[in-house]
Amino acid sequence: MAGIGVKLNKIFEKNTISTFLAGFAYSSMSTVTPMLVVILNILLMQHFLGFDQLGFVERELFSCSVLYIFIFSLLTAAPFNSVLSKYMSDVIFEERYQDIRPCYYLGLFLNIGLSSLVGIPFCLWEHFVGKVDVFYTFTGYCGYIALVLVFYSMIYLSIAKDYQKISLLFLLGMLEAFLLSLFLRFVMKWGIRESMLFALMTGFFLTAFLEMAVVKRYFVKNSNRYKRVLGYFRKYWLLVVANFFYVLGLYIHNFVFWNTDMKLVVVRTFVCNQPYDMATCLAMFTNISTTIIFISRVEMYFHDKYKRYSEAVIGGKGADIDSAKKEMFRQLSTELMNLVRIQFIITTIVYLVAVVVLPHLGISSLTLRIYPCLVAGYFILFLMYAEIVFLYYYDDLAGAAMTALLFCLVTCLGSILATRLPELWYGLGVVMGAFTGWTFAYFRLRHMERHLDAHIFCRGSMLIHGTGEQPTGKVFDRTTQSRKK
Repeated sequence: MAGIGVKLNKIFEKNTISTFLAGFAYSSMSTVTPMLVVILNILLMQHFLGFDQLGFVERELFSCSVLYIFIFSLLTAAPFNSVLSKYMSDVIFEERYQDIRPCYYLGLFLNIGLSSLVGIPFCLWEHFVGKVDVFYTFTGYCGYIALVLVFYSMIYLSIAKDYQKISLLFLLGMLEAFLLSLFLRFVMKWGIRESMLFALMTGFFLTAFLEMAVVKRYFVKNSNRYKRVLGYFRKYWLLVVANFFYVLGLYIHNFVFWNTDMKLVVVRTFVCNQPYDMATCLAMFTNISTTIIFISRVEMYFHDKYKRYSEAVIGGKGADIDSAKKEMFRQLSTELMNLVRIQFIITTIVYLVAVVVLPHLGISSLTLRIYPCLVAGYFILFLMYAEIVFLYYYDDLAGAAMTALLFCLVTCLGSILATRLPELWYGLGVVMGAFTGWTFAYFRLRHMERHLDAHIFCRGSMLIHGTGEQPTGKVFDRTTQSRKK
């Protein structure tokens, strides 16, 4: 992520209010712009196409279709993202750029294969049980596959430090989707629901194809070495566990509340919980600046300290290594504390504004009663993710996997408990899961600080590993040695 840090350092050099705002805007554009562009495009399509004219069932069918497309495309991409990112980072460090295309093709095949296995049975259920027409069902399925392609290619562009290109491609895709929706609705006389979903699907495909073109332009050669990629899945399977359970934990509390009395079943296929899902979305946006602040500060401050320690390990003296290690962990503690302080102020301000403004925008009172507890949960959740990233820095994959697993498990159990509590405490499961994960990751980082030297210098083996018959365990024959004398 060094690309963002270099640019931000230049922006913040003058240390003025205007440069601070400019740096915040730049980091926002580089991190959360794609998500905001998609949301803005959907809102614009709803406004100009007259989405409010549709009946309740049609509106909910479209909303649930988009919700399911996003959630399950993220879930099916989760098992592959972290391992492929690790492989890409190692290949770039070793300057084996010809091995990137095999990684891209194999990962694409695995991701699409898993996504199809998940999506096809659901679409068949949607058509035959829910009686949704074939065109709408197939369009939704294509939109799901398109978004899988988008999220997959984003991995490679992120590794290549081209965050601005990702935002630009999303902007182009959503602009095409908006214009096409107007054309389909007012020129071709399509239905509102069909125009919006089909246009959104084409926008995702356009973004995915543009991303694929950029990836192929960056990495031209192909070594056709596919076994190495599969070997990484076997070697770094803990990364698969960590990333999957973290993403699953983000939505598992929603799944729990989808099975309560508050649930809404649309066309006997889609299940959702409108008040809880809306409160979750609002809580996430209330704390989304945590991601921006964390990436910005890690790029600007911690990355240099980590680099100095790595250089000291490679060729420095013992005193230099100890000094660099202390400075690095001092900076890590500072970044975590600064992240808590800054985000607490931002979350408090945004929460107060939301409480005042949201009732005037038609947000239900039930949603606003669920909202506060979820805000606290997502505040801790994003802090926990920052610690997981630091565990990745120190190659503590077991710690990261256990953090994500605890977070997901406790969130699920806590959400089941919260369904029996008053509405104000519905978000208690997220609070409990995030706090459990945060606490475990914190003590894991402290353990890593105390034992980093053993973690760095005492791993590996002095002997060359191989296969064959095991040699005899006898290393000395006393009788033979005495006869020779």
